Amino acid sequence: MSTKDFIEKDYYKVLGVPKDATEAEIKKSYRKLAREFHPDANKGNPKAEERFKEVSEANDILGDPKKRKEYDEARALFGSGGFRPAPGAGAGSFNFDLGDLFGGGPQGGGNAGGFGGGIGDVFGGLFNRGGAGPGTRTQPRRGQDVESEVTLSFTEAIEGATVPLRMSSQQPCKACSGTGDKNGNPRVCPTCVGTGQVARGSGGGFSLTDPCPDCKGRGLLAEEPCEVCHGSGRAKSSRTMQVRIPAGVLNSQRIRLRGKGAPGERGGPAGDLYVTVHVDAHPVFGRKGDNLTVTVPVTFAEAALGGEVRVPTLGGPPVTLKLPPGTPNARTMRARGKGAVRKDGTRGDLLVTVEVSVPTDVTGNAREALEAYREATAGEDPRAELFQAAKGA
Repeated sequence: MSTKDFIEKDYYKVLGVPKDATEAEIKKSYRKLAREFHPDANKGNPKAEERFKEVSEANDILGDPKKRKEYDEARALFGSGGFRPAPGAGAGSFNFDLGDLFGGGPQGGGNAGGFGGGIGDVFGGLFNRGGAGPGTRTQPRRGQDVESEVTLSFTEAIEGATVPLRMSSQQPCKACSGTGDKNGNPRVCPTCVGTGQVARGSGGGFSLTDPCPDCKGRGLLAEEPCEVCHGSGRAKSSRTMQVRIPAGVLNSQRIRLRGKGAPGERGGPAGDLYVTVHVDAHPVFGRKGDNLTVTVPVTFAEAALGGEVRVPTLGGPPVTLKLPPGTPNARTMRARGKGAVRKDGTRGDLLVTVEVSVPTDVTGNAREALEAYREATAGEDPRAELFQAAKGA
């Protein structure tokens, strides 16, 4: 009987009993079906003979408490094609072979607990089964992530920029071609059997994995360590690469660039590059999310009588905003589409705050005009409502 049959066949269904059936119920059902489909009572009937074999096989498993427990746990773990631990199932309960289903290893061959080579590779760390067999290949290893920083001007952050970054990271050692061995012939680490990981018990029959302390997670050991990398297979290297910083990036934002980190080992993928962006301040413009901000001085006459005001934009032609009569100080107006670039390619707005400019030296006709204005508005007290509200509070 193969492992595949052991896992996929529903022996409870074959005997017609529920999963919580007692030993007596299983025995009773088996005897009834065995009499019904026995070859002596069904001569020349191949279907009955096949049915008798299925019933006998089911009884052989379910009639033995130890085999039944192993069967139940195996079905709970792999019966539906996924990994689903049975409640209360301990790692030490499994001693059936999964080799023909997960890699074709011989039963009980070389692995603690009797797992075949294939299942040992996949679940060895989880169930604390040791490593894979002697023929295990070392696995590809992902490259390390790399951190870097870049400083952009305000305009570059808004519009996006391609900048050169000089980075230092661990690369395959050129002297030993990344093997760590002086002669290029490393051996599989006997501690982790090439997996690069060792199991650490965490209770409940399960275990966690840590990098192997002997090979430092590489899965390989050098017979004669390379004089340059001292057997690690990695050497520090500097390189300069052109990196595209997307438009609209914020100050102190951390950008992830997939696959731009250190190269992997043994065909593994490269790590990622994380770039922290610093943005210099602008002498005119500020930023609020996707919107840019600017403060525009206006004269008292423009604020009182209204008019048109030219406003600068970042990297584009000025825009003209219409100032309504009686515009108060610190009023904010909006120039649409003149802000920062959003992720979808559209732009935010330019928020224009009006600041009424008060002259510090008034002479001549301007002074006469202001004095005349003061006389004309002498009956108005802009603070009257302020005092009235203070009294009523």
